[in-house]
Amino acid sequence: MSHQSANEAARGIISFPAGLLYRVAEERLTTTTFEELAMPLFDQLYNFAHWLTQNRAEAEDLVQETYVKALKGFSSFQSGTNFRAWIYRILRNTFLTSRTGLKATATVPLDDDDAPELPVASGTPETIFIERSQERLLQGAIEELPVHFREILVLCEVEEMSYQEIAEALSIPIGTVMSRLSRARKALRASLLQKVEGD
Repeated sequence: MSHQSANEAARGIISFPAGLLYRVAEERLTTTTFEELAMPLFDQLYNFAHWLTQNRAEAEDLVQETYVKALKGFSSFQSGTNFRAWIYRILRNTFLTSRTGLKATATVPLDDDDAPELPVASGTPETIFIERSQERLLQGAIEELPVHFREILVLCEVEEMSYQEIAEALSIPIGTVMSRLSRARKALRASLLQKVEGD
């Protein structure tokens, strides 16, 4: 190394190919922006992944794979659009193409529109035991639903996404979101009724 280039290196003044510093700075900005957008969603994504896979280890793998794919494809994300819906769509698509997802969606039952309605209770549970029993009953009923019903219920009722966000996350029209959510709720009511009557 010549005396002049050693001095330049010591002062931090090294000539780089044109555009390299810009690309490095842009990559750092992209990574920082991605982290700012993605990390607050980690628990929500894990929760959704766990509902889909019904297995902790698979849910962890699914979330990890989602983050890897989202970071790689972050340049395709359009600033100003809904990042939450975008990353949920990546998670869902990753699940659907996984072995577990393919197995879970292999059989899709026909909707039973004539399912009996559950009566609405006028009172609230008075003890913690009853409340916890109801929660376990509801969770079990949701877990038994087909994936396309389970995912839309979780996104709407647990993640509290708007119909628009759900439509973007699932890549379906809003009308389909509403009809699928209605059918999912009917299937959940029928399942709960069957469980309650079976006891």
